Amino acid sequence: MNGTFDLGAIGAGLAFADSLAGLEAALAAGGLAATAVVQAPPGTGKTTLVPPLLANRLLANVAARSKLVGKGVVVTQPRRVAVRAAARRLADLDGSRLGDRVGYTVRGERRAGPATLVEFVTPGILLRRLLADPGLEAAGAVILDEVHERGLETDLLLGMLAEVRQLRGDLTLVAMSATVDAPRFAALIGDHDGVGPAPVVDSPSALHPLDVEWSPAPVPRLDGRGVTRGFLDHVADTAAAAHSQSTAGTDSLVFVPGAREVTLVAARVRGRAGPGTEVLELHGQAGPAEQDRAVSGRGPGDRPRIIVSTDLAESSLTVPGVRLVIDSGLTREPRRDASRGMSGLVTVSCSRASAEQRAGRAARQGPGKVVRCYDQRSYAAAPAHVTPEIMVADLTAAALILACWGSPGGQGLTFPDSPPGPAMEEAAELLRELGAVGPDGFATAFGRILAGIPADPRLARALLDGGGAVGHRTAAETVAAVSGDQRATGADLVSLIKTLRNGTGPAARRWSEDVRRMEDIARQEGSRMGRSLFAVPVPGAEAVGAVVALAFPDRVARRVAGEGPERYLLSSGTRAGLPAGSGLSGHEWLAVAEVSRAQGRDAAGTGAVIRGAAPISSDTAEAAARHLLTDTLEARFSQGRVTARRERRLGAIPLGSTPVRPSVEEGRAAVARALESEGLDTIGWSTAAENLRRRLALLRRELGDPWPDVSEPALLARLDTWLRPELEALAGGAATSAIDLTEPLRRLLPWPAAARLVNWHPNGWRCPAVRR
Repeated sequence: MNGTFDLGAIGAGLAFADSLAGLEAALAAGGLAATAVVQAPPGTGKTTLVPPLLANRLLANVAARSKLVGKGVVVTQPRRVAVRAAARRLADLDGSRLGDRVGYTVRGERRAGPATLVEFVTPGILLRRLLADPGLEAAGAVILDEVHERGLETDLLLGMLAEVRQLRGDLTLVAMSATVDAPRFAALIGDHDGVGPAPVVDSPSALHPLDVEWSPAPVPRLDGRGVTRGFLDHVADTAAAAHSQSTAGTDSLVFVPGAREVTLVAARVRGRAGPGTEVLELHGQAGPAEQDRAVSGRGPGDRPRIIVSTDLAESSLTVPGVRLVIDSGLTREPRRDASRGMSGLVTVSCSRASAEQRAGRAARQGPGKVVRCYDQRSYAAAPAHVTPEIMVADLTAAALILACWGSPGGQGLTFPDSPPGPAMEEAAELLRELGAVGPDGFATAFGRILAGIPADPRLARALLDGGGAVGHRTAAETVAAVSGDQRATGADLVSLIKTLRNGTGPAARRWSEDVRRMEDIARQEGSRMGRSLFAVPVPGAEAVGAVVALAFPDRVARRVAGEGPERYLLSSGTRAGLPAGSGLSGHEWLAVAEVSRAQGRDAAGTGAVIRGAAPISSDTAEAAARHLLTDTLEARFSQGRVTARRERRLGAIPLGSTPVRPSVEEGRAAVARALESEGLDTIGWSTAAENLRRRLALLRRELGDPWPDVSEPALLARLDTWLRPELEALAGGAATSAIDLTEPLRRLLPWPAAARLVNWHPNGWRCPAVRR
């Protein structure tokens, strides 16, 4: 049919071409609202072939043509790099110009138009479209790719789109996975009217023989500061040596956990591999041209390549021509530490499933080899599958999306894994404090505005509130820097922003685009509270810190006196250290944007390290976190006397302590606390009082009532009965040296039985020698 995709030409040489007929049949059985799960290993061509197949299906359905005019296929990819690469590849194979029949949209960039039939997007883009158009009327089909990666936003889409299908009778939904967990997703997206789970379409593995070699490093992979430099050197040396020994013309793919490690390993490989090998970097911060170069096939006359990559190339991207894989066995995953109020990415061993996918990249086009830079014991100890992000990540943004969707906490939606209750409750409470949700849990009008800003809700709130205090431009620059991919050297956000302002690379350009977009949002929505938060104008040197403090008042930090220039106490109560050599060392106050678990030198011995911060003054700290300010009088009973001090705190941070005279009520409470924790020995027993107490205890034991119980618990339970006058004296400032417990004990004597005390238990007697 005119305008359809030529699947024969597009699928030439792709393993998934053999599964197209099975997928067509499965979709045909489901009608316009069909569902299916595609299970195929990375590199088989499912991302290239399934979208145009669905587009052809929409175009060919003549009966529904009038309803489908203008409706295309939306395909999610978990990363921006993968979105661009998938769109470019399909457009190239289709012979069309990128942005016409095949397009893409990522944050800050869109190449698509009215004629676009297949559009690749990130999950975040599709989530925001759903909030703006809950029926997703512009789409005829949605494909969720790489669902096995268990990204938080993709999990949310699985639940929300399953609900959309119940409202629409003409939306096709396909989930694609590279692992064997397909039946789970089939049950999740299948027909909820009793028809059963979605059909699963498998693709035969395209793997050729694979040789596995183990090459553990002589040094640890990780220490308290992250990936060790010695291990990265081992990975680089192993890659260079293995590449030199491989078949002539072989391309190699090296997996390391993050962009920093990519740069370090690539630099060392260049020094080892020689001029006959091209070394490329592939990660989210690389420029589009460099990314395209890495994921494109090697042309005639091109040098053999070593591509050093993050897990981008694990399943989201296919790197053609690879026959050798070098695997560090490490990855970055989000983690949330509720007790310390920290969240962020941590470096951990990759799952066994991820290790197998990485290894499989070497055997897609012929016999291959994987060299694992760790031992078999570490492989066996790794988790079987990746940890779902919904189980370990900060859920604030997710909770806001669900509140805007009309399902607070995910009520009524089905996810692959339900979000943890405590984490969701904590997120909901934070959103209530921000004014983003109401008491009923549903989003407020302000919450919907925050949900439309591509940043954490706390940063979105700071963007709007901070604009009036520091200017919309500065607020936008700060929020864009904190929410971006760049890591601040020495944790110094001010220096990072200066570098980005003056930079010309892809990271700087992407940041500038984010700044422009966020500045427009801040100006359109207006400053909500920013003009009233600070009593005096914020100095320019503190502008960045002021915005960060507005976003994260629980992370305002003060240097701990007497413990060095790098140790800080956060208002949440967490102690954290600056990285060694940070230019922020010695500042009295910091506004902290990111803090994560760490040990060793970078944490200054605190167990947590500050990753991003900016200096502020005490006035700015108190203004931004004013709801954490407390002014309390604390009375204590110690060393025989009641004393009191007035304490000012910003959360857990002490601001000042002044001695004051306590009131009688405060003194009485202090004495009661001391007696409860330390007992009556706090006051002390005189010899006479101890003697009387022992006599009464004996009579109680031998005769019972009416003689009183003078054990410690019994006496403490009846303080008002026998010790009230003395307690009042102590509360008023009297010293314990002026208190004798003998007379108070006599108040417990039972009358008239007390008259016989000397008979039942005399203090002494006269002996024949007339001595007492």
